Amino acid sequence: MPTDVRDPGSRRARAAWVVVLVTVLTAVVAACGVTRGADEADNRRLRMMIPNSPGGGYDLTGRAAARVMEDDGLTGRFEITNVIGASGTVAMQRLLNEREADDLMLTMGLGVVGAVYTNRSDATVDRATPLARLVEESEGLLVPSDSPFTTVEDFVKAWKADPGSVSIGGGSSPGGPDHLFPMQLAQAVGVDPREVNYVAYDGGGPLTTALLGAKIDVGTSGLGEFEGQIAEGSLRVLAVSGEERLETVDAPTLKESGVDFAFSNWRGVLAPPGISDEQRDALVTLLEEMQDTDAWRDELERNGWTDAFQTGAEFEEFLVSQDARVEDTLKELGLV
Repeated sequence: MPTDVRDPGSRRARAAWVVVLVTVLTAVVAACGVTRGADEADNRRLRMMIPNSPGGGYDLTGRAAARVMEDDGLTGRFEITNVIGASGTVAMQRLLNEREADDLMLTMGLGVVGAVYTNRSDATVDRATPLARLVEESEGLLVPSDSPFTTVEDFVKAWKADPGSVSIGGGSSPGGPDHLFPMQLAQAVGVDPREVNYVAYDGGGPLTTALLGAKIDVGTSGLGEFEGQIAEGSLRVLAVSGEERLETVDAPTLKESGVDFAFSNWRGVLAPPGISDEQRDALVTLLEEMQDTDAWRDELERNGWTDAFQTGAEFEEFLVSQDARVEDTLKELGLV
């Protein structure tokens, strides 16, 4: 016999089934919500700001880090923006302006620290949130293939005899690593840094053109941007500035060449000011996970970078020491 919908017992049964159904659906929705939240965390979109033009050292480092984090599924897609101006100072100011933005990172390094000084900017590194130092990189002494300088000894001898007659070009403005390196090298070999004939170029491209066009005698820069010219023989490397030789270049260190001096450029990552400790720690953890991947180790080897990963209080203390290092050199040169 069909059930009478007017029967109170039938209505109670139907109501009970409704309660059960709502309970089940609520549980399912809640479970789906948890899963979706985890997926959203894994696929969170972040922004990486680069303080120079495409192809430069900061650009290579920032894009490599973002690519590894994306490809290894550590986060979602990165929006990468090159902010050009005042050797990184414009990018630093933009970072500081985005106070409390926990989705933004800035690739920076020694050159940005120097640019803040030479541009007399208030956008100082100590106002941002330190995340991590990523890599160190040797500078190289580059000459054209037909240069009369075949060794570091040849170069230093001519330099000491007449500092102004040897033109030295770098891919950074005063205060950047390509400028600080020859100035500190001059001090090490007995040349007055104020007599160094330094010519600044806007990155590796213009510097390469100047070297190949015989507009300068020697170039100082990281070597990642010159792999093609070095491989084909149009440029030669007299020496590298680090403590150890590079596997990617057949050249001695300065110390092996009789000059008791070593110099390293470095690059790291900052976040805007005002983010919480939890937000900072989440970004640091993300960078730690990236640093532990095989893909990042491949990037280090491919680019001739040294793993210099450092976070927390150690990185903060390192930034303070680098600030003092830059300030001392620039004061001696009368640039600050």
